[in-house]
Amino acid sequence: MILVPSHGPDDWKALLADPETQWRKGYSAMSAAKSWEGASGLPSEVAGVIGPGATLLLAIPEHKVPLPGGGRPSQCDVFALVSTRRGSCAVAVEAKVAEPFGPTIGDWLKEASSGKRARLAAICDLLGCAQPPDQLRYQLFHRTAAAVVEARRFGTAMAAMVVQSFSSDRLWHDDFLTFTAHLGMDATHGPAERNLPDGRPLRLGWATSPLP
Repeated sequence: MILVPSHGPDDWKALLADPETQWRKGYSAMSAAKSWEGASGLPSEVAGVIGPGATLLLAIPEHKVPLPGGGRPSQCDVFALVSTRRGSCAVAVEAKVAEPFGPTIGDWLKEASSGKRARLAAICDLLGCAQPPDQLRYQLFHRTAAAVVEARRFGTAMAAMVVQSFSSDRLWHDDFLTFTAHLGMDATHGPAERNLPDGRPLRLGWATSPLP
């Protein structure tokens, strides 16, 4: 992969699946671009989730991570390699303003192909969890799996998935908490962490950033 440096938020637009509809003021794509470009490193709210000494090494907008089972990759709003006092960390960021987390597991599995079922089983293996109940949100699972896949690929010490919310009302926070609870983690009052099956720590957190 060859990466071309960004010269500002507008360079992120072309990377979107549907630039004409997704690139709008007050929506997650433009908000994330402005937040990260304006931070000169990690946005402070994201750094607070990852932990002490978190320093940005590399950030890739709209980074696509292939997952087992075929089909579409998991497209992270931002993927970052971060240095921390505990070692390197692969971070998948899911940006939100008012948008929900997409279909539930139940809706995603309706008339599911064998590839979909294989993908969900592989994600559960990566995360070390049981198959989720129907009401949980599929996007949170595949975005977290993307962080784990890239942690293995880049050989980082840790993996993390951060929801960067630009909603002062913390919209959809309950969906995030039910997801973390399924993984045996309590993120009610801040970031939560546990070890993955491969021994790496997995960190999950909700970062509330000001709407740019």
